[in-house]
Amino acid sequence: MSTAVHSDTDDVLIELSGVTKVYGTGSARMEALRGVDLRIRRSDFVAVMGPSGSGKSTCMNIVGCLDTPTGGAYRFCGVEVGRLTRNQRALLRRNYLGFVFQGFNLLNRTSALENVELPLIYRGAKARARHKRALQTLAQVGLTGWEHHSPGELSGGQQQRVAIARAIITQPVVLLADEPTGNLDSTRSIEIMELLTALNQEHGITIVMVTHEADMAKYAKRTIHFKDGLVENDHVHGEHH
Repeated sequence: MSTAVHSDTDDVLIELSGVTKVYGTGSARMEALRGVDLRIRRSDFVAVMGPSGSGKSTCMNIVGCLDTPTGGAYRFCGVEVGRLTRNQRALLRRNYLGFVFQGFNLLNRTSALENVELPLIYRGAKARARHKRALQTLAQVGLTGWEHHSPGELSGGQQQRVAIARAIITQPVVLLADEPTGNLDSTRSIEIMELLTALNQEHGITIVMVTHEADMAKYAKRTIHFKDGLVENDHVHGEHH
């Protein structure tokens, strides 16, 4: 596994500089982010924590190009995202980012294979290439033999594996996971965290995961705590500064 050189900025993938986000005006004005500075490097695995209303979800939405900052700058691979058009942001999202949610968000009446193929259908991939890649990706998440089962025939843990396969089939640079173990029991949660760890370590996928579970955050290389719209602390695991 190649080790990143941390002395330069080449491996900084995500950089937020003084990012603010304000919703509403007048008496309804709410500052969700109050000047966030944050850097995430290539191949990092970051857990994002904080109470409800701390700004962590708003920050994730900005990183995922689902929302734009009110002030400050967000750079992805050195590109100022705020200067991109809506279409360019959509392309960045489609080509570089994968998303996993607490609720799986699978299509119920279709097979695991068809769910995983969806992003490639949007890209206009040919059926044969699509099937092949979906089979490989399902195997990668440990679901060989379950390709033709619908979500209703799968356990919660298996459904989340399908959702992860769908998120990584496009080989994204970053996987954004929002409470990926939120609907799972502890055994399935551990399985999903071990899978995410493997994707990070063996395939170099950068993972940014929102979680409220401290024992799940321990799988990450680094934990960032949000409070009142700011980064309260940023702790690298296994290192003492």
